[in-house]
Amino acid sequence: MLTVKNLSFSYSKTPVLKDISFEVNPGENLAIIGESGSGKSTLIKLLYGTFDADFGEIFWKQNSILGPKYNLVVGYDFMKYVAQEFDLMPFISVEENIGKYLSNFFPEEKQERTKELIAVVELTAFAKTKVKNLSGGQKQRVALARALAKQPEIILLDEPFSHIDNHQKQSLRRNVFKYLKEKNITCVVATHDKDDVLGFADKMIVLNNQQIAVNDKPETLFKHPKTPLIAAFFGEFNIINKSIIYAHQLKVVNHSPLEATVIHSYFKGHYYLIEAYLDKQTVFFEHHVLLEKNTTVYLKIIKAD
Repeated sequence: MLTVKNLSFSYSKTPVLKDISFEVNPGENLAIIGESGSGKSTLIKLLYGTFDADFGEIFWKQNSILGPKYNLVVGYDFMKYVAQEFDLMPFISVEENIGKYLSNFFPEEKQERTKELIAVVELTAFAKTKVKNLSGGQKQRVALARALAKQPEIILLDEPFSHIDNHQKQSLRRNVFKYLKEKNITCVVATHDKDDVLGFADKMIVLNNQQIAVNDKPETLFKHPKTPLIAAFFGEFNIINKSIIYAHQLKVVNHSPLEATVIHSYFKGHYYLIEAYLDKQTVFFEHHVLLEKNTTVYLKIIKAD
């Protein structure tokens, strides 16, 4: 279990994190979200031992996670960290970058394991390619595979899919997070992308004002967002009668007290996002067809249980 107790940290006397406490069970996936500058990456680095905490404790099982004041070499054998800077060896191939972290005493096992990890990150066609010739997204995938090579007990991911093309992200997420579950590897991922969380994370922490604003299941936070910050992470939303209402929860009906005037329609693929005026404020709702500007519509709030 990862245990964080009363953790606080400052950069040059500027507080970044205050009194942070949470636990992550073995094999669980914890997502950390928050606005830019909220301390997501800093928290990940503290968990890895990159920084010394001002106050508090971090444990993985019975091991105390300490910073550079106590460790000449940052990090621990049971833990891997994938940062946004990949730190790969550019002049050797993809498979060599990954295989370098595996034992040469069992060459057949090393070859099979390297092949397996390359498949997990969808780089089989590039196994023999030198890393210096890869795109940023491909390098990010090599870094992921390399971190998994020694099958750590816990892996820390900082925006792990930020450089990946959109058409590749979905299958890559499924592959990576499925692999982590199968191997019972605990994962802590800092992200700004809801698709890194929904469907994968067991718990979600929201950082705000240097503290944990909420710690709960993503499904609970999606269905019952307590603050605009949480709602904004999941999609377009409105504040109507002091309640948070997602765009998909507003439906056009024949008549209702909520009378709105269309401002603009944005094509979103299988639906249109409609911008409209409602009681002198701007609202957004989803509709199956384009609505012309100045069209009057009536809206009904439909909330799931």
